[in-house]
Amino acid sequence: MKIIVAIKQVPERDAQLSILPDGRWIEEDALHYVINEPDAYALEEALQLKEQHGGEVVALCAGPERVTSTLREALAKGADRAIHIASDTIGKLDTLALAHVLAEPIRAESPDLVLTGLQSDDLGLGQTGVVLAELLGVPHSTLVLHVEKTGAGIRVKRELEDGWFQHIDLPLPAVLTIQSGGNKLRYATLMGIKKAKTKETRSEAAAIPGTPATVELTRIFLPEKQKQTQMLKGSPAEIAAQLVEKLRSEVRVL
Repeated sequence: MKIIVAIKQVPERDAQLSILPDGRWIEEDALHYVINEPDAYALEEALQLKEQHGGEVVALCAGPERVTSTLREALAKGADRAIHIASDTIGKLDTLALAHVLAEPIRAESPDLVLTGLQSDDLGLGQTGVVLAELLGVPHSTLVLHVEKTGAGIRVKRELEDGWFQHIDLPLPAVLTIQSGGNKLRYATLMGIKKAKTKETRSEAAAIPGTPATVELTRIFLPEKQKQTQMLKGSPAEIAAQLVEKLRSEVRVL
């Protein structure tokens, strides 16, 4: 089974963000970049399938030269080889254009399965995997926690709402978007880091559509910290009723 894992490099979650003077994006030079967490779970799922059934895991990432560090991490964890789709403007593309960029090298590889994270930690759109499946013309499933190979294809476990799960069967090839938390993530071992240096990383130019749609951000803001105090008046029973109503309708924790 050949599995391609499409991963994305994102700023570290705890990074201190600074906005550029024009207010249109963040200052990227001082940031530390890591693999997108849901994509790390997609990679782990692929590696476990390979360990159980054999085959090959290929890590795929689009972006500037810095994303090769994330591809090396994937190789150190157990991916067999990597493909870098080189582009300094990948972040300006909309979901459809980005999916076109990813679809070209995936078609050339003819994989049995394509995995990616449910959504990215930076933009959180959750659209790329679904659009990619449509462009490839293959079935897809989202919110996947576990994948099991069957004689006719695969069976996946999907996370629904309120603690419910769904099991569905899919033929291959297929595209799956993986939910975080389905497996325990592995660390790259010292031996894995050494082996990664000898594994193939192929770089190719991004095949961006002729007239791609782009996303233009006109202004971004850092979250504002606010404190607000409300005094509830009345009898203890009245205050308790007011508090329950606010927790239910405003805070929405009940």
